[in-house]
Amino acid sequence: MSASHHEAPHSPLLPDADRPHLPPASDGTVTPTGRAGQQTLLAVHEHLRQELAQIQHAAAQVAAGQLTAAEARSLINTMTLRQNYWTFGAFCAQYCRVVTVHHTIEDRYMFPALREEDEALSAVLNRLGEEHEIIAEVLDRFDRQLVDMLANPDGVEEIRAMAEELGDALLSHFAYEENELLGPLGRSSIVV
Repeated sequence: MSASHHEAPHSPLLPDADRPHLPPASDGTVTPTGRAGQQTLLAVHEHLRQELAQIQHAAAQVAAGQLTAAEARSLINTMTLRQNYWTFGAFCAQYCRVVTVHHTIEDRYMFPALREEDEALSAVLNRLGEEHEIIAEVLDRFDRQLVDMLANPDGVEEIRAMAEELGDALLSHFAYEENELLGPLGRSSIVV
């Protein structure tokens, strides 16, 4: 399984110069448990990428006047994340919540287990945890902007810009995480 699946877009919030990188692995051993972990991480990230694209498209349509805020909110509510029925009462609440849950699981379970297996991962895992905090702040600002827009429809251009900022940060983060952790995850014995 290749360690480079997606190109990381530039994100001013998550500059690549601040990111530690692991040296290339000397062997490409992948355990059955590790392969399952890799596949799970990739599947979750791919699902979040697809949902993000739908959110960005809806935000662009609202900003262009092709969709009302209420119609966009209805569209978001029919996305597959709605099946989980997590509700903040705002436009992107479901997506924001799922990203937060995903990052919490990584911070509490996956990262500590990987660190225990290989202490050399610490700098990368620490940086990924820091990025989770940065993304949480972007999610919070985006959610508040969406709630404000429902009361004040004049803020549609800010919504489009926030959707782009969120997208750049998440896609950059996902690509960095995959590039750095798919190899170690593949060699690991942790269940993701």
